[in-house]
Amino acid sequence: MKILLSGASGFLGSRLIPHLRDAGHETVQLVRREPADAGQRRWNPAAGVIDRAIVDDVDAVINLTGANVGSHRWTAAYKRLLIESRVDATTTLARAVAASEKTRTFISSSGVDFYGDTGDTPVDEQSPPGDGFLADLCRLWEAATGPAEDAGCRVVHTRTGFPLAKDGGLLKPFYYQFKLFAGGRMGSGRQYMPWISLPDWLAAITYLLDHPDIAGPVNVTGPEPVTNTAFSAALGRALHRPSLVPVPGFALRLAVGELADATLESKRVLPRVLAEHGFPFAHKTVDEALSWAVG
Repeated sequence: MKILLSGASGFLGSRLIPHLRDAGHETVQLVRREPADAGQRRWNPAAGVIDRAIVDDVDAVINLTGANVGSHRWTAAYKRLLIESRVDATTTLARAVAASEKTRTFISSSGVDFYGDTGDTPVDEQSPPGDGFLADLCRLWEAATGPAEDAGCRVVHTRTGFPLAKDGGLLKPFYYQFKLFAGGRMGSGRQYMPWISLPDWLAAITYLLDHPDIAGPVNVTGPEPVTNTAFSAALGRALHRPSLVPVPGFALRLAVGELADATLESKRVLPRVLAEHGFPFAHKTVDEALSWAVG
């Protein structure tokens, strides 16, 4: 299969390309600059510009584009960037996929933030959207695929949890904190964290490519979400470090502003669609995922 990827230079995308190639697929990467090699194509998502021939030449499109949610304080300007970087890119690709006579599969990123703060209540793909900036962001992000869905294309919204790998994503700052004997829960620690190991995230994307009967929202999370306290304890076990230094909620708010409230929200998200289709999780528990990630 020949696959077109946007946002492929990020933490997940840079690992997905070699994974797809190892699985026998050919990949083409969309870039905003002058292409560096034959495997890249230029586009301008902010202006809605992409050469239709690029999309006509592939079998599927995977959209990972979006500014990093956790890399800046949420000023009004950065919130606009978070929205526009996702909606502009997704709309541009959705229109191109809709107009293509060949490409009928569009896998587009979303997030578990779609559900908002769920407390202790388990939620799955049939649950309604929640409240808050990130929930609104996910709704706009998913709605931008509308042109492709209206044209009858298979669209999958991957509502991804927190991918676990030592060198990126959620785990990277925690890893060094715990290595320095300064790790512990965040806030009350009662908030649920929908994690997934990086190998399972990669495998889930190829699984979705290979299963044309799956469409719509798919929670790409591990089968057993845990509280932040349980996650911290598991990371301590994996690193042979204590989990005794909590980070109070007020300290997080002082450090990162409004982003802290989203960090402290509880999301007890379950991967019902993947489970019902028999997806073979390599890491079914957070202890297994963290042992792989740090070892």
